[in-house]
Amino acid sequence: MAVFGDMGNANARSLGRLQEETQRGHFDAFLHVGDFAYDMHTDNAKVGDAFMNQIQAIAAYVPYMTCVGNHERAYNFSNYKSRFTMPGGDGEGMFYSFNIGPAHIVAFSSEFYYYTNYGWEQIANQYKWMENDLKEANKPENRAKRPWIIAACHRPLYCSNNDPIHCNNRDNIIRVGLPDIHSYAMEDLLYKYGVDLHFSGHEHSYERNFPTYNRHVCNGTTPNNPYHNPRAPVYVVTGSAGNYLGVGPFDPTATPWSAYRSDDYGYTRMTIANDTHLFLEQVSDNQVRKRHTTGDIP
Repeated sequence: MAVFGDMGNANARSLGRLQEETQRGHFDAFLHVGDFAYDMHTDNAKVGDAFMNQIQAIAAYVPYMTCVGNHERAYNFSNYKSRFTMPGGDGEGMFYSFNIGPAHIVAFSSEFYYYTNYGWEQIANQYKWMENDLKEANKPENRAKRPWIIAACHRPLYCSNNDPIHCNNRDNIIRVGLPDIHSYAMEDLLYKYGVDLHFSGHEHSYERNFPTYNRHVCNGTTPNNPYHNPRAPVYVVTGSAGNYLGVGPFDPTATPWSAYRSDDYGYTRMTIANDTHLFLEQVSDNQVRKRHTTGDIP
């Protein structure tokens, strides 16, 4: 799979390579973790139309799975809901899950936590649905068939960018839950049900973290290899596919749970080799590439 977020019409640095690699048959699916086109509703939704044409060379060939981001919020996320149809969940692509190979992937909306004018009940409904979904995925017969559980939303639970809302905030509300009452904390849910990996965007950079819970690194069972049988999810921020806002700066000092950071434009390739091994690599797209739109590429 290719995984990335925050790709717009202008300065879409990774689009050309993603189109090319799709045409070469490199991918089985895509996961775009929020922020499309910048913004789909702009100019009477003509910007959204142009974006859909740009990704046609991808989405016409492989599943193009999505998470909703903050740049989709206009008109109650209506452009997002009308353009992307995801399986199950709430029926509007705001939260859902799907199975692919040995993986169960759960996508949810981080935006419910920030745009509560659309209704507090959305947070409760999503959380209840997600807990039931993860319970089902953890039944012995299901976990044996799909041992990898991967979650995704747009905004990060862990990051070390210069961002006081998400990265430099001990009380990141997606992670710890709603203020004061701490209800609907996603980190506890992911930890409780053994989620292996969480993808997000929003920060225009790439960051891979060590397995982390409650702001503490939870190393694996093998010395010098924190990713061998880790005791908590691994959080990955991949929001640098390219848009007119450019890349985002990091804090000079990384957090203890930050393993690798890059402010290059790019996207993540994820290969699930088997029941025990999953491989991630981050592709740098700092050079502008020709965008292919149709046809076979030799």
